[in-house]
This record gives sequence, C-alpha cells and structure tokens, in this order.
Amino acid sequence: MAEHLSQSELDYPFKLLEYFNGFRVSKVIFSACELGVFDLLLQSQKPLSAECVSQELHTSLDGMERLLDALVGIEIVDVEKTDGKALYSSTDVANLYLAKASPKSLFDMIIYQSKTIYPLWGNMADAVREGKNQYEKTFGHSSDELFEAVYRSEDEMQKFMGLMNSTWVIDGHDVVTAFDLSPFKTVVDLGGCTGALAREVSKAYPDSSVTVFDLPKVVEMAKKHYLEADDTISFQEGDFFSSEIPAADVYILARIIHDWKEERCVQLLKRLHSLCQPGGGVLIVEALLFENKRGPVMAQIFSLNMLVQTEGKERTPSEYFRMLSAAGFKDTQVRRTGKSYDAILGVK
Repeated sequence: MAEHLSQSELDYPFKLLEYFNGFRVSKVIFSACELGVFDLLLQSQKPLSAECVSQELHTSLDGMERLLDALVGIEIVDVEKTDGKALYSSTDVANLYLAKASPKSLFDMIIYQSKTIYPLWGNMADAVREGKNQYEKTFGHSSDELFEAVYRSEDEMQKFMGLMNSTWVIDGHDVVTAFDLSPFKTVVDLGGCTGALAREVSKAYPDSSVTVFDLPKVVEMAKKHYLEADDTISFQEGDFFSSEIPAADVYILARIIHDWKEERCVQLLKRLHSLCQPGGGVLIVEALLFENKRGPVMAQIFSLNMLVQTEGKERTPSEYFRMLSAAGFKDTQVRRTGKSYDAILGVK
C-alpha cells in the first residue's frame, strides 16, 4: 500500500488529519446556523465587523471572531481588512444554502444534523459493537419502533420534516427525472412527508395527479407548516404497512426502503405489487452503494447513519433488484444521478 503514497503523505498524514477534524468543521457550520450568522450577514447588505455581529447575535466578541475566522478559512464567509479592521460578509454559497430566507436553504437539514444526528454519532462505536441504533442511549427514549424514535415529540418531528424538505429542495428534480415518469398519470408518494418531492414530480409532469400518503400527524404538520397556497398536490392520511393505500400508476418510495430490514421492505413492496396494474410500478429513491464496495463514500456514511439511527441500511442496486423480484416486479432498472440520491424503477 505504501508504494501508492507520495513521500510527503508518508512523512505527514495530511488526509488523515483532514478526516480527524471533519467533525469540527461540521460543528463550525452548525453553530453559525444556530446562532443566525448567515441570516445576519445576508440581511446586512454590507460587510460587518466581529463586534457588530457579536452584539447583534448576543454572543461574546472573542468567540464570534474565532467562529467568523474559521468560516473564512473554510471559504463560506469572506473577509476584507479596512483601516486595520476585519469586515465579514457572506459568500454566494452561504446566501443560497445557509440563510433561512433562501428558497434553497438547507438550514432545516443542518439543524437536524446538529441536534439529532451529531449526538447519535457520538455512540457510533456502540452501534457497531451492538448492531443496533442508539436512540435510547443518546436521548433516553426507547426506539422499538422507528416511528416512535423519529417522531417522539413535535419538536423532533419538525426537525425531521425540515431535513426531508431540504433534501428534496436540492436533489428532488434529479431523482424524479432520472426516468421518464410521464406515462404514469397518477402518482402516490408514500411517506412523502412535507410534499417537497411530490411538488418536484408535479413540476416535471404537470399532467400527472400527485398525492402524498403519510401518517396522520405527519400530514397534519405538513399542512400546518408546508402547504402552499397554489399547491398542485394532495395529501392523504394512512400507514402504508396497514392502511388502505390509494390506487396509482406508480408509487414513490423515497428514503423509505433504507429504514427497514429486508423482510419488511419486501412485505411493503408485495403490497404495492398487488395494487399495481400491468405496466404500473414503484420508483425507489435511495443513496446507492457500488457493487464493488468502493463507494460512493457518502452512501457508505449514510449506511452507518442508518445503523446508528434506524434498523435499516443503504444497499447496492442488486440488493434492491432482489427485493423487487421477490415482490413480483420483473422489469427493473437503475439510474445514478451523480448527486446524493439515485433511482430504481420496478415495473409490474
């Protein structure tokens, strides 16, 4: 292995040190979002001193100055020196993705990562050792059922729904256009949460009727916080494991199958197969692993996250094909988007 490394890499482990400190970089961004740094810089319309930022956000001057400098170092904030004073301003990336006011904001995703995922990952070694999620150890709540873990309180539910909404703001269009879904005139997004992905379907295929099917309390929260005045989608309450599922030409399962063990996934897929007419199908949207186990690294990281948080995992295309085949779907295809999430289509 050493023969593949340069002498500088052998003398000093730059890449390892970068990885070791990755959690610190994450927390810099998380903390800046939580404190409102990016919103203030966006609203100010002019560069601000550390003193001004600390006063507006009610923080210590020393702490804020260090945080702003770290944000400059990772190229999320800009700085210029004027008359010996450092003045800070947002970059375009920060304005677009980190400020809450932006239509492409990832703020909700970041808060969920900071408040839920980050603490869970503190028990990663125990998750690997025990082979089970770490909700109870991390938060003091039992998680015998995934629903109880993720939606154990309204606050936690809002954070999770914010995460899902942010995810499809940046990945939604790519996954719903990975295949041509225009032949499917009725679409049901199972576990569609806020409706963000369903709206992307509606935008891409305006002639299709799109329905979000999710648990009653999720639908209630979605209508309360995410319903749009000119909404082109509809919501229906139910549990896709036990309730009657509405008829559709295609069913979308986006970040659903990875939550469960294979037996339960096949159980759900068999239900959908029985509802499909010939030519109907399911669109599975997940982060797909490579068959050769060499990546993508983000999907591998996501799979560890499923270990620490759920009873599921990320899978390779062949594993999804096997489950679809076991459920009765014969025509299966995969499309990689080059983004975080990919698509698999199974047709009856």
